[in-house]
Amino acid sequence: MSSIVLLGSTGSIGVNTLLIAQRYNIRIEALVAGNNIDLLNAQIKIHQPKIVAIANKNDKDKVNHSSVLCGEEGILELLEISQSRTVVNALVGYAGLAPTMKAAALGKKIALANKESLVVAGEFINTSLITPIDSEHFGLWYLINERPLSKLYITASGGAFREWETKKMASASFADALKHPNWSMGNKITIDSATMTNKLFELLEAKWLFHTTQIDAVIEKKSIIHALVEFKDGSTTAHLAGVDMKLPIAFALMGEIHDPILPPTDLLKIGSIEFLPICEERYPIWQIKTHLLAHPHLGVAVNAANEEAIKAFQQERCSFFGMSKMVLDAYQKFENIKPKNIDEIITIDKEVRAYVNAK
Repeated sequence: MSSIVLLGSTGSIGVNTLLIAQRYNIRIEALVAGNNIDLLNAQIKIHQPKIVAIANKNDKDKVNHSSVLCGEEGILELLEISQSRTVVNALVGYAGLAPTMKAAALGKKIALANKESLVVAGEFINTSLITPIDSEHFGLWYLINERPLSKLYITASGGAFREWETKKMASASFADALKHPNWSMGNKITIDSATMTNKLFELLEAKWLFHTTQIDAVIEKKSIIHALVEFKDGSTTAHLAGVDMKLPIAFALMGEIHDPILPPTDLLKIGSIEFLPICEERYPIWQIKTHLLAHPHLGVAVNAANEEAIKAFQQERCSFFGMSKMVLDAYQKFENIKPKNIDEIITIDKEVRAYVNAK
């Protein structure tokens, strides 16, 4: 029986990964979770992992398991001692980078849902070990099929404020930004969806995964089309599927799937589909898209500034558009950085965060 290590077991990707693991009789060797100890304990009871790791040492006594590791060091130790050849990394934010690097150094296959790993350090990660758990990148992979392409497209929902007047967006609250029109996700990814930072990150991911800068994004509000590939022969194909992460997860874990994971797309029920441009007035972060794709090493600055800006917005220290201003300011400030290794990335990450918080 095959086995996996699951990092981020209590988030939506983690929960869906466990459903797929049960369906295909994949053993869960280790679980890693953050602060949702009640759900973790329920998962431990069902899946009986050999090892568990959690974010905070203070929660250790609450975990119903005899082998509990804590913090980043605990996660890295867990990866070191685990026997599984596949690691699912569904951790949120910069915290997912060190485990990705560790898993890659150990030569493990990485089913990656942690965007920030490639955004921050794509240049230093062996992408041949990575299978993306992401509807957009899964869609691109599904479509390319080794044919010569000219351009890749991913789609965006438009986020919580896609129908709002831009003047009203300036006074939007953190709670407003979490009201996604299409689905329920974690706080960070939902905020990133509203600012379009999430899509900027996905373009960078695609650059590293598919080795091209000919990538763009458009808004498709129904979230039925996830990706399109424009081929050199002039044709374009699109990937349509329901909004359900179990499909890319199943392919990432199994390699190939021949039985139904999702119900087929009902074309008549969909009705009309339209594509809309991503406007810089509504999504100011989009103005660095072309420059960032040409200078992908600057992803570390964007990510660090963005994580700190989200904290500021949540704590009402800045406005909704203030987040983008903070990121764009840091991007300009650190425009001349060029990390040569992962240690320099770690240093730059700290410098960017300090700069943003000192403003």
